[in-house]
Amino acid sequence: MINKQDKIQILDVTLRDGEQTQGVSFSSEEKLNIAKFLLQSLNVNRVEIASARTSKGETTTVQKIISWAKSENLIDRIEILGFVDGTRTIEWMNETGVKTLNLLTKGSLNHLEKQLRKTPKEHFSDIGEVIHRAKKENIKVNVYLEDWSNGFRNSPEYVMQLVEYLRSEPIQYLFLPDTLGVLSPYETHAGIDMILQKYPDLHLEFHGHNDYDLAVANCLEAVRSGAKGIHVSVNGLGERAGNSPLEAVITALHDKLDARTSIVEKEITNASRLVEVFSGKRISANRPIVGEDVFTQTAGIHADGDKKGNLYANPILPERFGRFRSYALGKLAGKASLSENLKRLGLVLSQEMEKAVLDRIIELGDQNKTVTPEDLPFIIADLSGNAENIVFKITRAKVESGVGIKPSAEITVNYKGQDFSANGKGDGGYDAFMTALREITDSLSITLPALEDYEVRIPPGGMTNALVETVITWKKSDDPIPLRTIGVDSDQQIAAMKATEKMMNLILA
Repeated sequence: MINKQDKIQILDVTLRDGEQTQGVSFSSEEKLNIAKFLLQSLNVNRVEIASARTSKGETTTVQKIISWAKSENLIDRIEILGFVDGTRTIEWMNETGVKTLNLLTKGSLNHLEKQLRKTPKEHFSDIGEVIHRAKKENIKVNVYLEDWSNGFRNSPEYVMQLVEYLRSEPIQYLFLPDTLGVLSPYETHAGIDMILQKYPDLHLEFHGHNDYDLAVANCLEAVRSGAKGIHVSVNGLGERAGNSPLEAVITALHDKLDARTSIVEKEITNASRLVEVFSGKRISANRPIVGEDVFTQTAGIHADGDKKGNLYANPILPERFGRFRSYALGKLAGKASLSENLKRLGLVLSQEMEKAVLDRIIELGDQNKTVTPEDLPFIIADLSGNAENIVFKITRAKVESGVGIKPSAEITVNYKGQDFSANGKGDGGYDAFMTALREITDSLSITLPALEDYEVRIPPGGMTNALVETVITWKKSDDPIPLRTIGVDSDQQIAAMKATEKMMNLILA
């Protein structure tokens, strides 16, 4: 039933449903910045930013977002979740300035009778009161049928009765939530088809949850069955197992159904990183589309196949999402993997040296050590006995930090045979070290890349004296591919310094 001439509407619920993720609470500024990015850069059709009457702080946040949206003429793309509560939600909306209400009603007889303890007639009357009050205030209304997935399976007569009532009311869209994430694609089709067979002109939107890891499949089936809108959240944030993940749903809609949306694919990765940072919820490295490793080939035979005609590439090309394919270095690496990484670093080796480097990489992989492309110059220097590319060396570093004192650092570095020293203070030991380092690099007119990510890893079950692996990702202004350097030491700060030393030699090479 999908009409390929029509664009599927995308409602992003990261700021409302996504904030129900355990441990996630966006600040006012974070919500505003995410809303700006979703609407202006990623180009979602609409965003649901909050629930009505949640808290005083949330009210202030919504007012701030609405003020910005008015200045950009985007207020019609801002929505909130509201309730069947007489006039209270409408009064709150007038206070905040929101002009679109997503009204939460009971989509199953079980919820209606056990939670509200009302009859369908009483509930419909209460719904009508809110809708008519909203109309008087020039507020648009969409309606959620909460627990609809259980409703059509266990009380289909009630669901159809509610739909029949709502289609006579002045509303825009009907939202069909799989509130508890219980549906399969077959059931999703059955539920939507039940409504559209009788009311084919209704604008239905599907709101999925991922408890069975079927949210993406259910979204595809909802669109195939005639739904005209899909609700998603960035990185799949949401209660329990999360909501339908924006990145995978959009890619699958574009590729598997040839459906059209307004989403700018190249901004999906940026949206993911923004929400990852603000939410504090790191995404797994193998998460589809946006995970750190999903465009990395590990097996040498795959790198060889790519070299000979993209034999191991699928339609999910990294360039679509502003990313690049990479080739892992480890015990499974082959000559082609090494060659691709050398090429990107602008390095040319003799056959003998290339074989020696590959042997060392495989040896390190057998020892369960991580090897990154940025490690290659250091491996080459070690094997050749030629340290001319290692032009920057931290020869001394003293860092002091503790309770009640301002962290400070004293460092000495050797650059091209000459020593330079500096002191620095910061918000932490590593920040103080970087302050001192910047004093030196500024005096040498060396521009440092921006620190994009900082990760500390220890072995599972590691003791307090375990080796620490510090992974730092750097972003250079003139290069879309970030640098990723690793330092290893039993002291976390020294490990970070070693990773920083590697970065310095790479940018100076």
